[in-house]
Amino acid sequence: MTLKQLENLIEIDQDLTDDSFGNYFDKRSIEQLLDYGLIILDKPPGPTSHETVAWTKRLLKIPKIGHSGTLDPQVSGVLPLGLGEATKALGVLLYGPKEYHALGRIHSLPSKEKLDETIKLFTGKIFQKPPQRSSVVRQTRIRTIHEFEILEQKERLLLTRILCESGTYIRKLYYDIGEFLGSGATMIELRRTRVDQFLESDGLVTLHELANAFSLWEEKKDSSKLMKIIKPIEYALSGLKSVIIRDSAVDALCHGAQLAIPGILKISPHLKNGDLVAIYTQKGEVVALAKSNMSEQEIQDATKGYAFETKRIIMAPNTYPKKWRKKTSQKE
Repeated sequence: MTLKQLENLIEIDQDLTDDSFGNYFDKRSIEQLLDYGLIILDKPPGPTSHETVAWTKRLLKIPKIGHSGTLDPQVSGVLPLGLGEATKALGVLLYGPKEYHALGRIHSLPSKEKLDETIKLFTGKIFQKPPQRSSVVRQTRIRTIHEFEILEQKERLLLTRILCESGTYIRKLYYDIGEFLGSGATMIELRRTRVDQFLESDGLVTLHELANAFSLWEEKKDSSKLMKIIKPIEYALSGLKSVIIRDSAVDALCHGAQLAIPGILKISPHLKNGDLVAIYTQKGEVVALAKSNMSEQEIQDATKGYAFETKRIIMAPNTYPKKWRKKTSQKE
């Protein structure tokens, strides 16, 4: 998704905004992006996701970075990183699908018909128990395999593409396929090629490219490469329905207030009760994630009441001017 498409999605109206505070989400400086930015990293095989994050913090010289979706040490591929306050928005990506390219070996050579039948059997909803060396409770769970195809086969070696629900263990999937075939199967190599809307084909950033771009900015004040690498965190939220609020409501929301009807300017069409939404300023900056308490029609008909329940505040308080007062209790 381009910046222009994202701007259209959240319906920014630059004629209504006050430029004396806040920033248009697509016009942030490097310093601002280091606190509200997103990097789609190409994790190399070898380090853990935690080690990769630690290296990135040292490279960018910032105290807080988070990742979305842990990859095992030997697994490479798409690893979205949130910088600073942007770490609070990364949980949204856990709802989306993941895609993997996996190289594995089956321990005997079945017929093409048997192999096709097995692949089809493991497409759709499957039961899966996490492996012993996992960080979650080992309870059988249902996971959805959206797409499962053999890209290439050379005797007992299989290269497959798997589009699946978040939380699916691909190594365990290969093991279960081997059990069904009766001869066993082992995953050899795994690469993640998609996290939600972020695809490997869209271009990933290596640690070396990131280090070079940061050095160019720090030493020569040339931000051209770094600006291309760090995207606004709003990119990660483009799959959610949106709510645009008045500038006067922003700081109150950042201090924990719930969003009431008078503070709303625009909402996405077809909003339903219970939908997860992203709340934006009129400049397109994400303020918070919230759950809708009303449908689109109910919000349009109401004049008061709380339309959304805040789930996660992303924008730091005092970014926008305070235009609210605490209620003081009156003594009788």
